[in-house]
Parts: sequence; structure tokens; C-alpha cells
Amino acid sequence: MASERFVSEAITPVAATCDTQAMATGGPGLPWEFLWRGRTLRVAAVLRAWRETGPCRHGSGEEYVRKHWFEVITTEHSTLKIYFERQPRGGRGAARWWLYSETGGE
Repeated sequence: MASERFVSEAITPVAATCDTQAMATGGPGLPWEFLWRGRTLRVAAVLRAWRETGPCRHGSGEEYVRKHWFEVITTEHSTLKIYFERQPRGGRGAARWWLYSETGGE
């Protein structure tokens, strides 16, 4: 069995491949293709999706969604964990999509 490899690198979504239905409901709209290290990663299927929340940074007791996580299978049979940061740390223009880890394909 292949082991999960920590990556933690920004990935670039291919805009024309975004899930516009998810975007219409306020979600990040998972792209079906990303560019990473000169390669195109193509999503074949979403295995699961979840959200990471955190407390309000201004003192109220509310919880806010910080990241949208996706575990996907690529067309090359790799399993990727990727996430979308709602408020990127680098401010405006900073990367929002990240490849967290990769489990190699066959």
C-alpha cells in the first residue's frame, strides 16, 4: 500500500474547470484540473469533502469556515488531499488552493 506524502504547496486551478454549481451556493467550486510543478492534475472523483472551522478573530462567539477540504482521486490514480483557504494568509492575491498531501498512484 502506498504511503501518504506531505506536500503543502500551492496549486493553480484551471478556471474553466470550476464547479459553478458549488460556487452558486457559496462554496469554493472545486476545479476539475489544477496545475502543479508543470503537471496538470485532473480530478476523476471526489471521495469526501469537509470544512474546517475556527472562532471569530474579532471576539464574538461565532464559528467561521476557514478551509474547505477535498479528498480526490486523479485520473492517474493518485489520492490527493487539497484545501481552499477562505482568507489566505498572504492577503489579496495570495494562493487559496493548496495540495496538502499525495498518495501515489499505480
